[in-house]
Amino acid sequence: MRCFLALPIPEPLLPPLLAVQEAVPVGRAVPEDNLHLTLAFLGDRPETELRELHLALGQRALPAARLALSGLATFGGRRIKLLAAEVTRTPALVALQREALRAATAAGMALARERFRPHVTLLRFGAGLREADRPRLDAALAPLAGLSSAAEPVAEMRLVGSTLTPEGAVYDTLAEYPLATGSGTG
Repeated sequence: MRCFLALPIPEPLLPPLLAVQEAVPVGRAVPEDNLHLTLAFLGDRPETELRELHLALGQRALPAARLALSGLATFGGRRIKLLAAEVTRTPALVALQREALRAATAAGMALARERFRPHVTLLRFGAGLREADRPRLDAALAPLAGLSSAAEPVAEMRLVGSTLTPEGAVYDTLAEYPLATGSGTG
């Protein structure tokens, strides 16, 4: 099963994210229930490895974290594949991401090294944004460029299973792991 470790989006951050989705007239919006911040993409994993990961995460004190929106970004280079809300990269968020990676390693998972760029995917453009749609995207994003929010606490990290369908990915929360209480700011 394809899986990832993610943070759910705190309730106060949902309205500005949904407003961006509504304002952009191109692309396929990620359903509200699927909005998340990925800490670690695990890929396709057998059930035995997922059980080991569950045990490893259950034995760890996961640090507190807060999420703050800090702008919009496109991913995919010249052929834009998605629009995302950027999330402020704080030491607390990086510490949580590293702890997630350590747990995966302890479970015997070898993961690709990737730069951690915290974001929430809002819209997907399939094989890439059509050049004819670029002006519409740019016009919609101009008034939204200053997207930002206060930092909001996150209560848990989730292990999520992903099933790809013709309509898009279907996510199932397989397990939840509480985060420490505290500020999660530093």
